[in-house]
Parts: sequence; structure tokens; C-alpha cells
Amino acid sequence: MLPIGDDDTSRRTVPLVTYALIALNVLFFVVELTGGDAFIEKWAFVPSRFLANPLGQSLTLITSMFMHIGWLHLGSNMLYLWIFGDNVEDRFGHIKFAVFYLLCGLAAAFAQLAVDPGSSVPNLGASGAIAGVLGAYILLFPQGKVRVLQGQQVIQVPALIVIGLWIVLQLFSGIGSIASTAQAGGVAYMAHIGGFVAGLGLTFLLRGRSGAQLTG
Repeated sequence: MLPIGDDDTSRRTVPLVTYALIALNVLFFVVELTGGDAFIEKWAFVPSRFLANPLGQSLTLITSMFMHIGWLHLGSNMLYLWIFGDNVEDRFGHIKFAVFYLLCGLAAAFAQLAVDPGSSVPNLGASGAIAGVLGAYILLFPQGKVRVLQGQQVIQVPALIVIGLWIVLQLFSGIGSIASTAQAGGVAYMAHIGGFVAGLGLTFLLRGRSGAQLTG
């Protein structure tokens, strides 16, 4: 069951930030492939290294959000960002959505830092930020439907099922792992949880008094 899109008929704006984020992720991954392990070691977020030098390592909090462990990791994350990000951006507006995305990514990194501060494993991936986007989508579009390719048919299923599928991919295959290296790694579950919880909380704040209009 492959998600291919959702209902954009009510979308009012062109999702410029979502498109830009996808482009940046792809571009950064190409650079990452060129730079190899040395690039990953330099620009990924390493909890123990960050605690030893927070100011000097602060930029890795951002750069790590645009790095991935492989084409499948990149592809699955960008597919979900493309499907769900445009709708959330439409409701928040371009600037608020950009800030929202970055804050969810930061929350993911700090959540993982809190549970494993001594880790020397490079943390990377957009999964934490995208988990925040999915959390926002659930609140803003609880009745949302997503088109999925099942065999040779395109059918509509509740967005909650598709979002659940993303969670399963994270748990069982590590495709959306935010922490992985050639030597060691795995799925940083707390990063996903931190990003998702941040997405829920920030959505309540950003939708403000118009929240009643944002749940349809």
C-alpha cells in the first residue's frame, strides 16, 4: 500500500516551503553522498559532542535534519512531507510552517539528547521534524483521506492509517532512523516521539483562536 497523495481541493496557497524543504533535503543528501563518512561525522548531531561544546556544535542541530542514511530513507520521508506538509503549511502560512518544522526537528534532537546524552552515534534524518508535521495534520485534518496505490488500484483510506503505516516503517525497518552509522546505529525512538509531541503542542499554539475552523 503506497500513499501517493491526499485531497488538496481546499488548499489555498502554493506550498513553497514544503517544496523548498524537499529540494534542500535532496540536495543535502547528494552532497552527503559526495562527502562520505567524513561529511556525516562533521555535520550530524552527536549528543556527547554537543554537550562537550554546545556553541561549536549548535549548527549540527539544523544540518542533521537534512541528512539521511540512504535513498529509501530519503524517499520515504520526502513522500510523507510532500503528502502532508502542503496542507499543514496552507493552514499555518509559509513563515509559521517553516518555524514549526525547524522547532519540531530541534525538539526531536533534544528529546534524544535527554534520554541518551552520552551517545557518540551521529544522529541524522528528517524523521523527527516530519513526525511533528504528522502530528499537526492529525489535529488539523482528523477526517483527512489519502490516495494509496494498492496493487493496480488507487483507493482512498483515512490519513490515520497512512500515518500509522509510517510509524510501522520506523519501528520495524529503521527506514526513518534519525540515528545510524556504518559502525552502529538504529532507530532513535525518542526523537520521533519528541518531534510528534512538539508538533501537537505547537499546533495548539499556532492555530490560536481560529482552532475551531482548523479541524474540518
